[in-house]
Amino acid sequence: MSKLTDYRLLSFDVYGTLIDWETGVWTAFQPILNKTNAQTTRTQYLEIHHELEKIQQTKTPKMAYSRLLTTIHPQLTERLGLSPPTEEESWQFGESVGIWPAFPDTVEALERLSKHYKLVVLSNVDRESFSKTNAGSLQGFPFDLVITAQDVGSYKPCLGNFRYMLDSVKSRFGVEPGQVLQTAQSQFHDHHPAKEMGLMSVWIERPGALMGNLEKTVYDWKFDTLGDMADAVERQ
Repeated sequence: MSKLTDYRLLSFDVYGTLIDWETGVWTAFQPILNKTNAQTTRTQYLEIHHELEKIQQTKTPKMAYSRLLTTIHPQLTERLGLSPPTEEESWQFGESVGIWPAFPDTVEALERLSKHYKLVVLSNVDRESFSKTNAGSLQGFPFDLVITAQDVGSYKPCLGNFRYMLDSVKSRFGVEPGQVLQTAQSQFHDHHPAKEMGLMSVWIERPGALMGNLEKTVYDWKFDTLGDMADAVERQ
């Protein structure tokens, strides 16, 4: 069995792994709930959000993520039996990506992991949204390479996103697929397609997370947090 330290590069999902995606979208939906005094649970909302987001990403793979969120916002209110939002409310929902919070362990763990690996972003957002996140809750962390869905023209779990990443890290850093660890929370978006690509993966489970879960889980290492992974790397 290989060790974590046998690898040269971590390919990160961001939203759900480094950024608290679920708290971000739930908080961004609060203005509508507060306006209507609706009784919707976080779990109910997240399940519907995840379903609608997947459908829209398949339907419009080249749509920027912030625009995609704006698009599904009225769909969310309809599914939850709420009054339609204004265009401004939907726009604000889409623009919320840049202020979603990082998990408490994220930045410190990235700093420790950067001593051992190249760190690459492979995210389902657009360039502008990620730039806001990186300047904000990620505190300007200097990733070695950033690849977004906007760069590729499709959303994970499309295998093309992983091929794009592998081609990029080979040409820029001379890193082969066997030296890459896909590091992510979502089984749906990351671990299952990574396995199809023959990549090893680290599951940052983030206990309690709902979006991106599948009944069948595939991974090579599992940790609750990125900080726990950094601890394991340092021990090795």
